[in-house]
Amino acid sequence: MGKATGFMEYVREEEKKRDPLSRLYDWNEYTDPFSTDMLVRQGARCMDCGTPFCHMGMELNGLTSGCPIHNLIPEWNDLVYRGRWKEAFERLAKTNNFPEFTGRVCPAPCEGSCTVAISDQAVAIKGIERAIIDRAFEEGWVQPRIPKKRTGRKVAVIGSGPAGLACADELNQAGHFVTVYERDDRVGGLLTYGIPNMKLGKDVVERRARLLEEEGITFLTNTEVGKQITVHELQKQYDAIVLCIGAQKQRDLVLEGRELDGVHLAMDYLTVTTKWLLNGEKDETFIDAKHKHVIVIGGGDTGADCVATALRQQCKSVVQFGKHPALPKERTDDNPWPQYPLIFTIDYAYEEAEAKFGTDPRQYCIQTKKIVGDKNGKVKELHTIQMEKTVDERGHVVFKEIPGTEKVWPCDLVLIAIGFEGPDQPILQQFGIETVNKKVKATEYKTNVEGVFVAGDARRGQSLVVWAIHEGREAAKAVNDFLIER
Repeated sequence: MGKATGFMEYVREEEKKRDPLSRLYDWNEYTDPFSTDMLVRQGARCMDCGTPFCHMGMELNGLTSGCPIHNLIPEWNDLVYRGRWKEAFERLAKTNNFPEFTGRVCPAPCEGSCTVAISDQAVAIKGIERAIIDRAFEEGWVQPRIPKKRTGRKVAVIGSGPAGLACADELNQAGHFVTVYERDDRVGGLLTYGIPNMKLGKDVVERRARLLEEEGITFLTNTEVGKQITVHELQKQYDAIVLCIGAQKQRDLVLEGRELDGVHLAMDYLTVTTKWLLNGEKDETFIDAKHKHVIVIGGGDTGADCVATALRQQCKSVVQFGKHPALPKERTDDNPWPQYPLIFTIDYAYEEAEAKFGTDPRQYCIQTKKIVGDKNGKVKELHTIQMEKTVDERGHVVFKEIPGTEKVWPCDLVLIAIGFEGPDQPILQQFGIETVNKKVKATEYKTNVEGVFVAGDARRGQSLVVWAIHEGREAAKAVNDFLIER
């Protein structure tokens, strides 16, 4: 490494965030880029470690450790330190199709397994990654890569999320003709309609989609397989088909009052909000938190995005319920390095809520018992009880209600963000695809149907954008092998 003692001389520096109160008045990304001097210092902190765990990309104890796409992190960190930015971009582009996405929305498992993080704060890998690709676009280094030869083989990719885009990109570069089918009106899947603008600007997604089109990929939006085009027609027209349909079937609550007006699934809320921002119009499906008491049920990232969205819609109050206790401030003995660190952090949404209302919106170990409406069928309050999390003699986690902790919360809008159950079934049934544990059953990305492959959340379950990119790349290899053998 260029600066062998850099990790001892420099401290970790974070990306600068815009003022949490002022950013509530727009939908722009909440971070500002690093300065060049800061990036040089952060690149210098990368150690000359014998084994760079940051790009090992595996699961330890059910948690992602290191980069699943095996980014060459120490190499481009060093190149940034030396000021060799174009070379840094070239190294980054070797493993990552879309660093402008991961550099914004990935939770950075690479940083959790950074060797510096054994006894100090990790190298700011995610911020450096974003800076490299943003600079590459600004300098004009990102140019359309037109395949020199075409194989004549045609592949249909169903779904334009990160897995579908990565798969399409790899297959196109291999010389195949690729058509991507997207049932929504815009390319991007959850990148467009699942992740809010504050985390990932839609101009960033659209820029990449335009580039992929210039490189020869065909996108057909507003086209749902099974409706606008049949499965049989697809199989006749294409030499291979890849299902990248995600795991978008949302998990719902089954409890009293679920049917009340004002109770919605989180992704429905996020989707219609983004469509309003992009289209400039509110239709009958629009969900507005303005001047409402909002409760988000579910303690994950989707719930946090709902909090941030409600704040920008000028909600009267917002609370987020989670069933687990607050995470510890430091790693516990059963969460050692290089596992992903399960520690307490302040997400952008919680920082904003605290600035607006003076308190962290998260409530822990809480169970919703019922939702109550008024005489017009609109939600007016939510009843809860506190829970105690224990482990029984067999090692199973058990939640027990704590008597006397019942509480009634005034509420005008309830958003359910408790995860996803798996891919939508109708399209799988039309193909005759086998599933297991609510995921598509596949061997080396091949389904039980000849010529039909699967990648992303549909195969592995709800996961990270970086895993989706990995899945798309690996599925493309399997498809390419299949086409060559035919």
